[in-house]
Amino acid sequence: MMVPVRCFTCGSVVSRHWGEFQERAREGDEDPSEVLDDLGVERHCCRRMLVSHRDLVDVVAPYQ
Repeated sequence: MMVPVRCFTCGSVVSRHWGEFQERAREGDEDPSEVLDDLGVERHCCRRMLVSHRDLVDVVAPYQ
């Protein structure tokens, strides 16, 4: 669905990084780990939240 607002493990706000991370990582010019380093996402749990997220809003929307 939508990217979680906070990390499930540590409670740090991760949603503010989603837009820029998605834009820069999907262009293919930058490695996702370098993008996360540049954004200041240091903890492994927070990095997991952004790297493993799949945006399924368009898939689920017709069923609501």
